[in-house]
Amino acid sequence: MNTEVDAIVIGSGIGGLSCGAMLAKYGFSVIVCESHSIPGGAAHSFDRDGYKFDSGPSLYSGLSYRPSTNPLKHVLDAIGAELPFANYDSWGCCVPEGDFDAKVGADDFCEVLARLRGQAAVAQWRELQRVMLPLAEAATAMPPAALRFDWGLPLSVGRFVPRLLPHAPSMWQLTGSFRQVMDGVVRDPFVRNWLDLLCFLLSGLPAEGTIAAEMAFMFAEWYRPNVVLDYPLGGSGAIVAALVAGLERHGGKLLLNAHVDRILVENNRAAGVKLRNGETLRARCAVVSNASVWDTIGLIPDDAVPQSFRKQRAATPECESFMHLHLGIDATGIRSDLACHYIVVNDWSLGVAAPQNVVVVSIPSVLDPTLAPVGKHAIHVYTPGNEPYAPWHGLDRRSPEYALLKEQRAEVMWRALERVIPDIRSRCEVTLVGTPLTHARYLRRHHGSYGPAIQAGTGLFPGANTPLAGLLCCGDSTFPGIGIPAVAASGMVAANTLTPLDKHLAMLTAIGF
Repeated sequence: MNTEVDAIVIGSGIGGLSCGAMLAKYGFSVIVCESHSIPGGAAHSFDRDGYKFDSGPSLYSGLSYRPSTNPLKHVLDAIGAELPFANYDSWGCCVPEGDFDAKVGADDFCEVLARLRGQAAVAQWRELQRVMLPLAEAATAMPPAALRFDWGLPLSVGRFVPRLLPHAPSMWQLTGSFRQVMDGVVRDPFVRNWLDLLCFLLSGLPAEGTIAAEMAFMFAEWYRPNVVLDYPLGGSGAIVAALVAGLERHGGKLLLNAHVDRILVENNRAAGVKLRNGETLRARCAVVSNASVWDTIGLIPDDAVPQSFRKQRAATPECESFMHLHLGIDATGIRSDLACHYIVVNDWSLGVAAPQNVVVVSIPSVLDPTLAPVGKHAIHVYTPGNEPYAPWHGLDRRSPEYALLKEQRAEVMWRALERVIPDIRSRCEVTLVGTPLTHARYLRRHHGSYGPAIQAGTGLFPGANTPLAGLLCCGDSTFPGIGIPAVAASGMVAANTLTPLDKHLAMLTAIGF
């Protein structure tokens, strides 16, 4: 079977779906190919015995209100997608200094600092907020939705120049390490550790490796008056479903169980894809890969791109992977003040990126009871990009050795959850453990990696274009990088690059820019 469309997107992660939905909105005929039986990539949801679990991301902001700095909100607005959210403003923290609730908002964190560290720490935090204000204004002066990687860039960003000019003195700082910003202001050990933790949760790297622009976006989104966090009713899969609905409403198509074996090249141009089942899909305009940098390289014929490009991309440093614990539990008699999220840090001295040192607990059924049967809770515990791949390499998933290693490496998640629900092990009705091999298998991720570990100040995430004409990239291996807002932005930028400038400008006007 041969099918021809304008554009083919490889992978239905948030980046790929954002790209596909935007292309369809722009009037392209588009097919999104997903290897898995469920769309969404790392953000998909799945059902098991009456429970609905998030497979990955669980912390969202800037999606339930306008104006927003979140590029995913801009994509949803552009394609006309609406979905309901539950709002909340705090999460639980279990750290060496003790347990507390951290709140978003302009001054709420100061109350925690005053109690834990005293007024000197509060003064440093307030000074950091003062320093970050112009950086946050600079980082949000132009939305990523305005970007494209072609000759039209000066025109698409032109309308934002008046907003950018007042922030010109701050622009140079945005591309450097957040550590450089932090060092000039913060001396308190706890505050420095806290900022390292926030950086790690955002980018997979501590402050030294996290670009200042990413933290500037976070400060703009979280540490301002009356801000709330969002949880999509129906789980992360509800966001995926909204993107799929937008894709299909505008004429695009999603193919599941459609594993791309290779990218077809004709006349030195990406011309389509060959699926594992033998089917050929042809692309008149472009192929866009939402696969990781390492997996994308494996799809390109050897002689289609310069060897220097292939070696450079293949040598991209990688973040570590994940462990996951999905639990369906009996909530009878359970404490009534459970938060939706908890962050557990075992030992600051090891560093936030140390293997298994940081654990995230998500209990979304606290906010959305439909995710679990009546009287139950759905829980997702994970080590956020700090699980090394090496111990898992070469293991047979059916072997006793694999089962034993799963039990051993999952223990840190059980212990973290016991700080919140001490009798958790006796409450479980569903227990699922995921490993880096699970990530590699279901998400088609090289080594199950979180994404590229590109250190701030030493390199930048590449743009959408490649040396192969007609082949573009989006997702966490491209600009602006790792995280849900970033990958949504990358998908939108790739779509913008392919679309005529007048349609791009009309889209910006339609969503309020």
